[in-house]
Amino acid sequence: MIEALQDAWDAVAGWIFETLVQPALFAAGLMEWAEDAFDWIGFVMFGGLQVVVVYLICRPLEAWRPVEPREDGRSIRTDILYTMLTRLGLLPLIAFVVFASVQARISGMVAESGWIPPTLEMLFPVLREWPLLALLVYVVVIDFGEYWRHRFQHMFGWWWALHAIHHAQRQMTFWTDDRNHILDDMIGAVWTGGLALLIGVPPGQFPLIVILLRVAEALSHANVRLSFGRVGEWLVVSPRFHRLHHGVLGSGETGKNYAVIFPVWDWIFRTGDFRRDVFPRTGDPELPEDMATGGWLRQQWAGLRRMGAALVKAR
Repeated sequence: MIEALQDAWDAVAGWIFETLVQPALFAAGLMEWAEDAFDWIGFVMFGGLQVVVVYLICRPLEAWRPVEPREDGRSIRTDILYTMLTRLGLLPLIAFVVFASVQARISGMVAESGWIPPTLEMLFPVLREWPLLALLVYVVVIDFGEYWRHRFQHMFGWWWALHAIHHAQRQMTFWTDDRNHILDDMIGAVWTGGLALLIGVPPGQFPLIVILLRVAEALSHANVRLSFGRVGEWLVVSPRFHRLHHGVLGSGETGKNYAVIFPVWDWIFRTGDFRRDVFPRTGDPELPEDMATGGWLRQQWAGLRRMGAALVKAR
């Protein structure tokens, strides 16, 4: 089954390359980039798959039982632009050009040294015999790392200056998940990818983990009046649980509910607010209007400006 899906995926990538990309490269005299361009197509296709899966799951839920009416269409369209740039444009290109080459160099250095980095499967051989258990362990470890990355985004002034763009949205929908400063996205890519390499996530399982995280985060931002019940709220992050994090009084260092998938981290580190049937207004009135209602460029510039001010203040 997996091999059949891989063959279909490769066939689609090949068709896109031969029909659209290769002729353009030939016309521009850039055929030396042909192999790299083919690999980049995979990044774009994977981003498109994420967008489709999230839309099919979250949009019907928002139409079924919204917390509030979708009144600020311009703000939502800006968030959609964020998603398209993040999943289909800027971030895949940056990841390919920068991170892929860095990873290749690091792998070469490690191979030449003869040192074999320890992985979870080396430390716990039973994981080799139970791939589904291994996948679950990888998800738990990466989710733990995401919890602390989120905590640090609120803890450090320069990082909060970037992350504040995400919290400025007053009309939150599942598109809001990708509303981030590009520097913040790059840090997140290095953080998550580095942790995955450190614990030895197999290349075939990493895309599954990324999609799982993507769906969980998008659903948690959805404009839907939904909780997972008295027990479920303690097991998986729900839209209600995360909306409390985006509440008007939930920003900055005093925030709550940082978990991405498993609320257990908020319970362990006492940052959880498990009140049920509470769906507050979102946004942060202390942030400049550019971050809330400005276009993509204005929001990016506002984040850079605030980060610079935070760094100067820290000195």
